[in-house]
Amino acid sequence: MRDTYLASGLTLNALSDRIRFAKSKLSELLRGVGLYPRWEVVFLIAAELGMPNWPLYRLWRQAAFEAQRSGEWVERCTDRTTILTAADTAPPMNHRAFRELTEGDYLLYAQVFLDDEERDSAVSDTFDILWLSWNDALTSTDTRRYAWTALRDTVMARTLHREGRPELGPAAFDTLALRSLADPAEDVDQIPELVQLFTVISHLPGRQFDVMVLRRLCGFTPEAVSALVGASLATVRSDERHATRFVRDVLDTPPSTEGAAP
Repeated sequence: MRDTYLASGLTLNALSDRIRFAKSKLSELLRGVGLYPRWEVVFLIAAELGMPNWPLYRLWRQAAFEAQRSGEWVERCTDRTTILTAADTAPPMNHRAFRELTEGDYLLYAQVFLDDEERDSAVSDTFDILWLSWNDALTSTDTRRYAWTALRDTVMARTLHREGRPELGPAAFDTLALRSLADPAEDVDQIPELVQLFTVISHLPGRQFDVMVLRRLCGFTPEAVSALVGASLATVRSDERHATRFVRDVLDTPPSTEGAAP
């Protein structure tokens, strides 16, 4: 919403006059500080800025629950706009087509980090975010890359992190590598190695990290990764080579014995 406001050319005074809302409170809302805003105010601002209210409402509602607001509070906030928010308006046709092409793959990526409910919510929120910024996505250098960034930011915001790195350990129990083992007894033997592998992967830079997750955990081909994230095939292969070399170097390095008794 803040980006849309800045692009609108409106001043705070003008917007405040139009929606009859205190300029100081409006400034807080657009900066994301202060108390969580009521939907009536968000709706009025969105209407002035020409933003589609349905995806914005779903994002507002989800964030309200994350901010520990009760269901009763949420319903009270929407009493005056129920009719306006209950109608599930359709996104642009090309947005719907893009969602049909990518949603399944987005879910696979999100599943690596989140449980089923959080996974579905993160991907749904991603497409709402894209709906709100769809014109920006279309005019960006690559719509796929723009969308992937939105997905990644949304998923990572909900992912458990340890020492600043995404936690991949739980994914070890549901990877292609583990499921493909012929002897069930080998599963238990492989779990520590897989957890260690995923821990090393979490140290990779963002782009290499995503390539390794998509290739090793989701089973995508390099071509599929390229199409999904909006990077050239050469870039994907280069990222995978560098990431694989890093992982091998770390895993092949023997544990430090510094300080051990002779």
